[in-house]
Amino acid sequence: MTSEGDGDLKTAVQQQFGRVAAKYLTSAVHAQGEDLPVMVKAANLHGDERVLDAGCGAGHAASTFAPHAAEVVALDFTESMLRQVELLAEARGLGNIGTRLGDVESLPFDDNTFDLVVSRYSAHHWPSPAQALHQFRRVLRPGGQFILSDVIGFDSPVCDTYLNAIEILRDSSHVRDFTLTEWRNFFSTAEFSVEVVLTYRIYLEFEEWTRRMETTEVNRAAIRSLYAVAPSEVREALQIDDEGHSFLAVVLRGTTGAS
Repeated sequence: MTSEGDGDLKTAVQQQFGRVAAKYLTSAVHAQGEDLPVMVKAANLHGDERVLDAGCGAGHAASTFAPHAAEVVALDFTESMLRQVELLAEARGLGNIGTRLGDVESLPFDDNTFDLVVSRYSAHHWPSPAQALHQFRRVLRPGGQFILSDVIGFDSPVCDTYLNAIEILRDSSHVRDFTLTEWRNFFSTAEFSVEVVLTYRIYLEFEEWTRRMETTEVNRAAIRSLYAVAPSEVREALQIDDEGHSFLAVVLRGTTGAS
């Protein structure tokens, strides 16, 4: 069930990313990354699988998996993002990528439809990640997998508070960078066995990071202010310097039983 507040947030996601979708097609942070080949390797595909890219954005994960699968369905909540997926698939000559408008928390697919669900840099926008993972579990066939790559929060309350405050100031549709402990609980509740495949960092140059989301000058100044007053624990955790900061991220692989 979606609450009224969730509906407002999802509208914010559509508005935010509808306006800046094209920038995510060309964003180096999204188009590249050490996590992409690791995700593909972890999936161990044979070439006949059907894959769902949930919260696909501009389609960089979908286009990475497409050469290794029979079909990839790229699902997103924003129509203009799906247009970027189509442009990317056309540019790379990938005819096995299809797009679908939809919500990860209420998937428009039958049970047992996919062999693999992947999601990259989307989950921090989900109001109810536990519900999304239950949906992924539902649409996966027996023996299916879910592979997630996303920024994670910190166990330290002060670091976690600064991280998510900075994220929300930059993008009002941000929900939360969930901690690894929280993700383990979400996976377990949805009856996935979970393993950490990769822990890595994403460096974000401040000007490009805020320009991509068209962050207001007021909020840019507020983020800079948080940088300036951050305690040493936070500055170290976020690796804050004069040019930007870095986030901690993780690739998780969830597996289901064979029957």
